[in-house]
Amino acid sequence: MKTLKHYSTITLLLLLCFGCNVKPQAIDYGNDGCHFCKMTIVDKVHAAEIVTKKGKTYKFDATECMINFIGEFDASEIQLYLSNNYNEPEALIDATQSTFLISKNVPSPMGAFLSAFKSEEDAKKVQKEKGGTLYTWKTLLAHLKG
Repeated sequence: MKTLKHYSTITLLLLLCFGCNVKPQAIDYGNDGCHFCKMTIVDKVHAAEIVTKKGKTYKFDATECMINFIGEFDASEIQLYLSNNYNEPEALIDATQSTFLISKNVPSPMGAFLSAFKSEEDAKKVQKEKGGTLYTWKTLLAHLKG
């Protein structure tokens, strides 16, 4: 009986650990709304998402909306910052590890002309074709808040 109680406790602990799994949530394009500007998210290339440490998801129609939102939010609660990958529509990538391009030749939903790329190499290819300036997550935050 003691063994059964021991295994039940371990199983319950494992369920609690996996139940707290923080992960991205798919964006329902055309139906989900931007948590910051309230517009419907339709652009599959420029959307973004925040997932808190408790697993709550906030969706945005553009990375610039996500950055404006975090100015009003306790950043210590945020586990994941995600942006759509310009080269793979609908795919969410880690924004803190992404390279960003601001190019007047690549429009984004909220007018910042901001696109995210999974690698610097991918961003440089588009920059060569469209022009613009590259940013890391850190330099982008400074640029948009400055």
